[in-house]
Amino acid sequence: MKIKEAVAALARVAPLPLQESYDNAGLQVGLTEERVSGALLCLDVTEAVVAEAVARGCNLIVSHHPLIFHKLARISDETYIGRTLISAVKNGVAVVSMHTNIDAAIGGVNCKIAEKIGLGDIAFIGEKKVVDGIEAGSGVIGTLPEALAASDFLTMLKKRFAAGTIAVNELLKRPISRVAICGGAGAFLLDEAVNSRADAFITGEMRYNDFFAREQTIQIAAIGHYQSELCITEVFRDILEGQGVTCFITTINTNPIKFF
Repeated sequence: MKIKEAVAALARVAPLPLQESYDNAGLQVGLTEERVSGALLCLDVTEAVVAEAVARGCNLIVSHHPLIFHKLARISDETYIGRTLISAVKNGVAVVSMHTNIDAAIGGVNCKIAEKIGLGDIAFIGEKKVVDGIEAGSGVIGTLPEALAASDFLTMLKKRFAAGTIAVNELLKRPISRVAICGGAGAFLLDEAVNSRADAFITGEMRYNDFFAREQTIQIAAIGHYQSELCITEVFRDILEGQGVTCFITTINTNPIKFF
């Protein structure tokens, strides 16, 4: 398979027109006519990730977060983005990113989170789109196999997503059954989750003021931006291995947030 064919396979699941206007998903760097020797799958692209791809014999990196997100005035060794791009080009490694387009698509980030906690009767909430017959939405909502007490629900999230800590509001005093999800930075969808009668809202991160005035309305669970989206590597793997591409999930933890 050529690199351009791998990009097309990913785009069939999450067409690029699904991405938000501010985003820069798609091919970031590389020669599209080259045949794929292997694909390294990750959340973020760093110098260490490029080095790992080279060590594994991979000439393709598929990331969730785009390496090139904002306009670049120049490429130099003065920034990690510049150094990473230079390393990728020197080593013949192509980089492709699937970001907000695969956040929203069926089978993308939000759907994968729902799958990991066993949600059923899943439906989209928030802004909905259809591109090339692919349905998408800002978030999803569904029902747990059985209702859980807030403490049990949060403990389950910590285990399923390897989250050392979860930012929450006051524990809900009623059972949690209906759950809304928006991976990454999902505060914009909190009101929609409440209006959709969700008992809980799972996201990656929330701002301080977003936690106010929600006591006993909805259980907020901000499990960490990195933790909420890391499962996308499994989605990439399923797509590309289905096309015969040898895939590896990075062993490098690129989460820039540490707790002291």
